[in-house]
Amino acid sequence: MKRTRFRWLLAISGAAMLASCGQGGNTGTGTDATAQSATPAPDADTAGLKLPDGFGAIKVADSVGKARHLVVTKEGDIYVKLASPKDGKGIIRLHDANGDGKADENTGFGDYGGTGIAIKNGYLYASSNTEVFRYKLDDKDQVSNPDQPEKIVTGLIDRNQHESKSLALDNDGNIYVNIGAYSNACQEKDRTAGSLGMKPCPVLDSAGGIWQFKADQQNQTYGTGVRYATGLRNVVGLDWNQQVNALYVMQHGRDQLHDMFPKLFTQEQSVNLPAECMYRLKQGSDCGWPYIYYDHEQQKKILNPEYGGDGKKTGGENAEDPIAAFPAHMAPNALLFYTGNMFPERYKNGAFIAFHGSWNRAPEKQQGYFVVFVPFQDGKPSGKWEVFADGFAGTDNIVSPGDARHRPCGLAQGPDGSLYVSDDARGSIYRIVYKKS
Repeated sequence: MKRTRFRWLLAISGAAMLASCGQGGNTGTGTDATAQSATPAPDADTAGLKLPDGFGAIKVADSVGKARHLVVTKEGDIYVKLASPKDGKGIIRLHDANGDGKADENTGFGDYGGTGIAIKNGYLYASSNTEVFRYKLDDKDQVSNPDQPEKIVTGLIDRNQHESKSLALDNDGNIYVNIGAYSNACQEKDRTAGSLGMKPCPVLDSAGGIWQFKADQQNQTYGTGVRYATGLRNVVGLDWNQQVNALYVMQHGRDQLHDMFPKLFTQEQSVNLPAECMYRLKQGSDCGWPYIYYDHEQQKKILNPEYGGDGKKTGGENAEDPIAAFPAHMAPNALLFYTGNMFPERYKNGAFIAFHGSWNRAPEKQQGYFVVFVPFQDGKPSGKWEVFADGFAGTDNIVSPGDARHRPCGLAQGPDGSLYVSDDARGSIYRIVYKKS
């Protein structure tokens, strides 16, 4: 182990020397050029994470705030969207000036909280819980107008439940925004035992789906946008798959089957159902919420009890089938298709998913709090999902979310192929690297 680490440090040192001599493919000078030309050595303790053989991790920053989604520029700077502003700043820029892998500059702008953030075609996009903004980037991908963003979308609904407005952009000038349902299962009285579901569900008019807007037009509203997909209870993680040119999303499944209908569902069933699902969307897709849920044990779309279901009756014949299903209540908060060259070939074009962790599996232990990987081929899963990065929680005995030290929330790919993970519990930012032997 010591010899391997020594050899890797020698390789990094050599790369740094080449960069400082102008031979490392970087046009910058001084320590900033070195920082972008060489991948730093991982922390000795892999930043507290459990990773597959050959991988290491660096804790880039701590205590940045409630870090939701994040992006990394071609220069290696990190922009982090905070759920709520810290010191009046809702977007944090982290910069590593000396190339040691740690952020030593922390600046910010934007006086609003939220989740979504993305970079495309020279602009940084960021969302509050009701609006989407964009900022012009200069040739070094730094925001040139931090106090004067363009307001791209306004007037989106926020009723304090599933309020995150996550973002993805395609290659044709469109931006996709999640508008989560302000309801668990569209009951007449939300989260009330025995209350039946409304049909048609009025929530779907303005929420419970993905809306498409133009990425370069200001002050768009529901009236100028397109409801691209519906029947999605809440999507925090979504990504545009470049290989097949399609939008993929991770849905948060419904809660409280036993609490709402104790005569139909046992507590054990409520703990383990329904699945958290991945969907591949097209314009007009309907994924079935609130009328159905997906049972990964039966591998069937099941009619929700609010609409006459009993745990066995199927439904949603015309609804989309998920292309992947995961255990219940783990809260998938980020989705990223890996296109880098640092990781081994098996990871290319595969999906990484950050699971924020459950809150409603009592009396069983809570689950999630990790990043998983799903291999893909031709736009479809080609193998079983596997835990890729674990140990964020700091303990195996999680009774409630507050027991978890860190909770993965956002994913981003660096210019060198590193994988970045944000944590909104204590504001840590991780960078996962592969150590080629």
